[in-house]
Amino acid sequence: MANITRHSPFDVVNPFETGDPLDNLFRGFFRPVRVDKDMDMPQIRIDVKEDEKSYAVHADMPGANKEDIQVAIDGNTVSISTEVKKNTEQKEGEKVLRRERYFGRVSRSFALENEIDEANSTARYQDGVLELVLPKKAAAAAKRLAVQ
Repeated sequence: MANITRHSPFDVVNPFETGDPLDNLFRGFFRPVRVDKDMDMPQIRIDVKEDEKSYAVHADMPGANKEDIQVAIDGNTVSISTEVKKNTEQKEGEKVLRRERYFGRVSRSFALENEIDEANSTARYQDGVLELVLPKKAAAAAKRLAVQ
């Protein structure tokens, strides 16, 4: 007579592991790999506030120069990009032990509910924070067409 055992999901720490080490090795190849985006490059972190007339955007962009920041507005889509350049100055006899600061290009795009009035929009960069004031376009009145 065969022994019947009941499987309990609480007995196994890792649901992919079985008792066979060779089987566990091959199962490891098919597990999803998690890539942490924050480790590859920094992101532009933003806060967006809205009132009845405009949007206010604060974007953290430390280390960027004001001249290297580009802001593009297309309808209701806002794109922010910058390039942080590497400072290659090194004194003679100095040895770099660790370099964790990021140098390169970053960008961020997001869509807002209303279209933006590009002509009256303003941008200001101070202390590593980009401040955008994006006025909303006035909604056009609905036009009735005469049916002929």
